[in-house]
Amino acid sequence: MAKKRVERLNSLLQEVLSDVIRKDVRDPRVAPIVSITRVSITADLQHAKVFISVIGTPKQKEDTVEALQSAAGFIALTASKQVVMRYFPELSFKLDDSVEEQIRLDALLHKIHEEQKTRQKDPEIGS
Repeated sequence: MAKKRVERLNSLLQEVLSDVIRKDVRDPRVAPIVSITRVSITADLQHAKVFISVIGTPKQKEDTVEALQSAAGFIALTASKQVVMRYFPELSFKLDDSVEEQIRLDALLHKIHEEQKTRQKDPEIGS
């Protein structure tokens, strides 16, 4: 039962925090394209890690994480008006580079696949 509640809260927080960041955070350091990939709240509901994906340069990514971390209190206060909880969790923002990592792996796999095709066509290389 508790695990399902935590999963529902993670999903709800992801939706609400995305909305708050998009509509209410006015920090110019926040990149134009930011998405929350997942939220992980602790079992005691006191802390939540918010994983974000940022499209931009490494500097923009770093600036966005810093800006969101500095606005964490404001974001939590604004979100707490939409999510009814006894205590709203303390937020910490982390950069989620899994999307870039997946793109890099896909490119490597594609390169390997193309190289295998080339080797199959050239009988001297294959033997």
